[in-house]
Amino acid sequence: MDLLAEALESMRTGRPTSIRTDGHAPWGLELPPTAGAGFHVVLHGSCWLVPVDAAHPTPALLESGDVVFLRSGSRFVLADHPDTPAQVPRPEQYTKAPPIGSVVLGAAQPDGRGPRTSLLCGNYHLDLARPHPLLRQLPEVIHLPTRHGRHSGLAAAVRLLGAELDHPRIGSQGIVPALIDSLLLYILRAWLEEQPAAAHGWSAALRDSAVVAALTAIHDVPSAAWTVESLAVRSGLSRAAFAKRFATLVGEPPMAYLTRWRMTLAAKLLRDSDIPLTTVAAQTGYSTEFAFAKAFKREYGIAPGHYRRQVRAA
Repeated sequence: MDLLAEALESMRTGRPTSIRTDGHAPWGLELPPTAGAGFHVVLHGSCWLVPVDAAHPTPALLESGDVVFLRSGSRFVLADHPDTPAQVPRPEQYTKAPPIGSVVLGAAQPDGRGPRTSLLCGNYHLDLARPHPLLRQLPEVIHLPTRHGRHSGLAAAVRLLGAELDHPRIGSQGIVPALIDSLLLYILRAWLEEQPAAAHGWSAALRDSAVVAALTAIHDVPSAAWTVESLAVRSGLSRAAFAKRFATLVGEPPMAYLTRWRMTLAAKLLRDSDIPLTTVAAQTGYSTEFAFAKAFKREYGIAPGHYRRQVRAA
């Protein structure tokens, strides 16, 4: 069981959206808030990432190969220089060229002849209303340079994306979306791997054999009648030692995580399938549809049938 991949898949509420952005200095791109997590890949050149809503904004220099992940889709500006005015692109600036659309900034200006920067900008549609502990524990901004041999897997994905976007060929329209989809896993794996051994949170939980054993059991068979005692047996620890270690690393007690995971799976089944509510209940550990509906409404604030209709309509 790949806990990281499964946790991410459970959070997705749609496929990622993306666009290629080419800027000829001077240029500035305003990124409005989004309902998801933003990502930006510097394919060529360099630019500055400037937070908009921070009390004391600190611009960050991004260079070729750098990847930035914005956990909650906050407002930011990308620009050739922190002082360059930013704009929201006009509709006529967009081009729907395969494999993804593109927008060009700065070239139409009389002085837009400066250095060129090429970026891949996009958004991962994730459930931010009830985020998985993994997402809650991430910093607002993750900046991952891939130069000088750092994060080799992520660097390879960036190179592949750049090659497909620079020189589209047969199959690029299928390859590029798949690479963008997998990029999220590369980003989070790179961040997790650079966390210190003494760190707490999800990065530490995935390195702890006792907690991983319990998490794997929950993820493998979420419908089982798990208790703190039975999970402690899986972990090889006493009940008290296991409960304390699990809560410290994961961020919530074992039974709270079990309920959260069951409800996350239930929401995904309701979004992605037409199976009856009784089947959803059975697959998530509830003996009756009534018990499941009561638990789901307690977590989401609405009945499961209403939730299904609501997300389908949206």
